[in-house]
Amino acid sequence: MNHYCIRPTENFLCLLPCGLSDLYLAVSNSMKITLADRYGLMAAVCNPTATEEELRVINRLCWLLGKGKLQVVNEISALIQG
Repeated sequence: MNHYCIRPTENFLCLLPCGLSDLYLAVSNSMKITLADRYGLMAAVCNPTATEEELRVINRLCWLLGKGKLQVVNEISALIQG
């Protein structure tokens, strides 16, 4: 199971504890963003209680995506090899 899986709550989606740092580490090491990573990023963006540090990580990941530095892959997870 990924450390950055999303779990529904009443008001919003949220990452598991340490999820955003695990997400950033996985993506920056592989320079690929998987489907699970994209859902984790979506959950992070939708989090109204994100700290300033978390917002900087989200902005960095979005910047990498926007600049084409990350390869968007259709794999579910980097942990699952097909």
